[in-house]
Amino acid sequence: MSSEPRATTLLGRIVNVRPAETAGLIAAFAFNFLVFTAYYILRPLRDSMGVTGGVHALDDLFWFTFLGMLLAVPLFGWISGKYLRSIFLPWTYVFFIINLLAFWAVFTAFEDDIWPARVFFVWLSVFNLFVVSVFWSFMADLFNKEQAGRMFAFIAGGASTGAVIGSGITAFFAEAVGDVNLLLISAVMLAGTLFLMRYLLRWTARRTDDGDRIVESPIGGNPFAGITLVLRSRYLAGIALFVFLMAAVTTFLYLQQAALLEIHFPDGSERTAFLGKIDCIVNLIALLLQLFAIGRLTARLGVTTMLIAVPVVVATGFLLIAASPTLATLVAVYVVRRVGQYAVTRPSLHILYTTMDRASKYKAKNFNDTVVYRGSDAVVASFHEAVVKMLSLGLAGIAWLGAGVAVVWAIIAIFLGRAHERTVPVKPAA
Repeated sequence: MSSEPRATTLLGRIVNVRPAETAGLIAAFAFNFLVFTAYYILRPLRDSMGVTGGVHALDDLFWFTFLGMLLAVPLFGWISGKYLRSIFLPWTYVFFIINLLAFWAVFTAFEDDIWPARVFFVWLSVFNLFVVSVFWSFMADLFNKEQAGRMFAFIAGGASTGAVIGSGITAFFAEAVGDVNLLLISAVMLAGTLFLMRYLLRWTARRTDDGDRIVESPIGGNPFAGITLVLRSRYLAGIALFVFLMAAVTTFLYLQQAALLEIHFPDGSERTAFLGKIDCIVNLIALLLQLFAIGRLTARLGVTTMLIAVPVVVATGFLLIAASPTLATLVAVYVVRRVGQYAVTRPSLHILYTTMDRASKYKAKNFNDTVVYRGSDAVVASFHEAVVKMLSLGLAGIAWLGAGVAVVWAIIAIFLGRAHERTVPVKPAA
């Protein structure tokens, strides 16, 4: 018996995969695993550095991150429009690998300097959304609407697996090896994605068993095509609003958590290790859901139900925080929100793009995933600070605002889910 049928039989117990899809599914899972291992090694380090200059400086960092996105997205739009996918995809990742090595050199030379720490916070916030957005654009290009419903949750499990390993490395080795040296480990993990990317490009070129073979050609369009596509389409604009509101509730929770962590964990390494442990818990739970439940639930309940679920749970969580505004309650709701977002919301959100053309998959999706998401961070962070100062709101008051945002988020989810179910997939270019 060949290895592929054995792998298909094993995978078939947890995901509905067909023989011709097995190799691509495994490679996509591994690709996502390495991306998130690289990121989660550094995520607690970023969060710890984010409060180095005080929590009051976080809203400024969010704005700088947004500006970074405004510079990066048109550049990516120009590159992706001019060059073949087989060229711009790997070079995007090579660029970030070089950045990691540069940060390692800077932190080694200027230890405990506030400004390199702040620059790193902004850079990693750009890096995170950018490489993940590019990855899922690639996945939406490789798999069609029907395949995505069956397999995206499993592929997302690669992210949770990588997050568990990455956060585990940070939680248990940050104090022993030093924060700075984690950058080198992250760079090695990210470099591994280049081999899997190359394999998936070849695998795609061999897909002749159905009518969805993807032909290599530049996408075309101008550097600002992403925003143009979003503004011209109610569907893409709806996704943009969904992303904005999703990021908004995340920012509400993040800022309140950061303020309490600064009080309870004044030591940077201790705070980094604590955040790493939270990441481990979140991603272990998310992984179990992705591997054994979400794919089948999506097939049974539909994308609309999956999109609505997390906003409803988050709204309830904010009400719990309003009733009991403590660190324990906040962390519990934060964990539940992140599990739901990683295991349920994000795979469903990526599925929405599988029916769109390639320009929408790469350019509009990249704009929504980066500029809109980080724009929400910046706007909500400034709004949060202004509201707290003007109305003297505490954690409970902010929680009531968060609950209202989550309700609007749920309403948008209904619109998007129903629109997706009515959408006829766009065939790849011949």
